[in-house]
Amino acid sequence: MLKEIYLDYSDKEKMLVIAKAIANEARINILELLNERSLSVNEIAEQLKLPTSTAALNVRILENAGLLFTEAQPGIRGSMKVSSRVGDRVIFKLLLEDIQENKDNSIVLNMPIGNFVNCDIHPTCGLVSEKSAIGIFDQPCSFYYPDRTNAQLLWFYKGFVEYRFPNTVVTVGTPKQFELSFEACSEAPFFRNDWPSDITVWVNDVEVGTWTSPGDLGGRRGKYNPSWWPESLNQFGVLKNWKINSYGTFLDNERISDLTIDGLKMNEDCFISVKIGIKDNARFVGGVSLFGEHFGDYPQNIVLKIDYEMH
Repeated sequence: MLKEIYLDYSDKEKMLVIAKAIANEARINILELLNERSLSVNEIAEQLKLPTSTAALNVRILENAGLLFTEAQPGIRGSMKVSSRVGDRVIFKLLLEDIQENKDNSIVLNMPIGNFVNCDIHPTCGLVSEKSAIGIFDQPCSFYYPDRTNAQLLWFYKGFVEYRFPNTVVTVGTPKQFELSFEACSEAPFFRNDWPSDITVWVNDVEVGTWTSPGDLGGRRGKYNPSWWPESLNQFGVLKNWKINSYGTFLDNERISDLTIDGLKMNEDCFISVKIGIKDNARFVGGVSLFGEHFGDYPQNIVLKIDYEMH
């Protein structure tokens, strides 16, 4: 399936960054060159007859726009960095009608990360509040302590946590767009920036997609971490945004599947189930760390937004 990067007026900054990135012949040529396979900067420079410094600059601009990603691969002499295209299509949606019709009909729900109703936890694992540890690290039973609801950071190696949001939309209208955002990364002892993990999201037991976290992130303090939290442990995550509407499912505005909002079965229960975890057959089993509003880099909990059309 073609990978699509989908943009609309809800993210004007990203629209502008991508538009500027592709408004250059050399960068368009680089994207065309990467149509078949990944290449190093030196290979790109050689094939396009560009100075290596010019090729490197343009690759970096495309990376910053989210159009390329670069990874280290084994080479003849150690490792070398190669670049690949992130998507096959960039779709700019310029019609306003979908945004306008839902502008005044939205419900936003804020879920603290400790308010899970079900879990399957495998160590390493733990929870901490803004002030102290909750229970005992690496003991799954700590996830059943009553004060787990105060958690501002939780982590586990394998399993899931499940949250249930009140389904108030079902009584007033028809859901048109589902958005979920949270800050997360992998989980490893202490921290390991290179520790990939396939983190999956399910909504009402429907698998909506998997994001591969690059690592258990540390090396600098998280912007909102309390002073007592040791610098030797993980510090921050990545803010991920899942969007499901009539066009499909999107992760950070990149279309990842054909699953539409009708497939979420949102009219069947008085709650909306959201699970975050690691699949049993995941390629990268590197755990999950979830950050609350007083930990990490983003002052938010798990946020669910539903746009709807009135009955």
